[in-house]
Amino acid sequence: MNIATLIGLVLGIGALLIAEMMDGGSPASLANISAFIIVFGGTFGAALVSFPMKAMANLPSLIGKAMKEPKSDPAALVSLFVTLAEKARREGLLSLEEDVQAIDDAFVKKGLLLVVDGTDPELVRTIMEAEVESLEKRHEDGYGILEAMGGYAPTMGIIGTVMGLVRVLANMSGPDELARSISVAFIATLYGVSSANLLWLPLATKLKGQSGAETFMRWLVIEGILSVQAGDNPRLVKEKLESFIPPKLRNAKMGEKAAEGQAAFDTNTVAANQTT
Repeated sequence: MNIATLIGLVLGIGALLIAEMMDGGSPASLANISAFIIVFGGTFGAALVSFPMKAMANLPSLIGKAMKEPKSDPAALVSLFVTLAEKARREGLLSLEEDVQAIDDAFVKKGLLLVVDGTDPELVRTIMEAEVESLEKRHEDGYGILEAMGGYAPTMGIIGTVMGLVRVLANMSGPDELARSISVAFIATLYGVSSANLLWLPLATKLKGQSGAETFMRWLVIEGILSVQAGDNPRLVKEKLESFIPPKLRNAKMGEKAAEGQAAFDTNTVAANQTT
């Protein structure tokens, strides 16, 4: 669970309810079923008109993804490529095949298998970059739905308010009843603006940020794969890949992993020299 997203939603909605109570109202006074149906039903209907049914069916999973904490460990990736670079220099690229099969990340695995199969480096880069572009397009389609819903919701709120005012003007009975009816009519606008700015647009922004972080990691992977294929020195691989990562994320854990890999490499080298 992404705690920041949950806290943000609770804080935003809570602020509205607390402000309402401070002004002498009650949360119950903001409840209006017809306004809810107009705003949320109209928003989903407009989204269905704009996007394919298959894309809309993924909406729950998109919201769930925004609520989850993304998993990314750049230190582990750097350590992995340093270790693979050491083995590739020592035993050749074909020796990596067994290690590659044990990797869970499909993107990393695909790139390394291309390398093990002897694919030309430029072709490897082209294939992997096409994968990244495809990923970005899928992500854009996902958070684009939420951004569109953030645009539709306020308009649906205004439509609901206009519909309410039409009913008010058609059934004017007295000043007190008129004031109450107008108050209820404007709840649709409140729902529309609130849902757009507390739900749809923030979730879209969250997904956009997650997409950028995932894409960034993919570029790191591409450089790591090409470095292993080129037979770069493990220390150079480490320096190159660490340049992708902000200094504050180059933690002690990364250094410990790289040191362990280098120690293993040095030990194997000494053993090999003694054997020969």
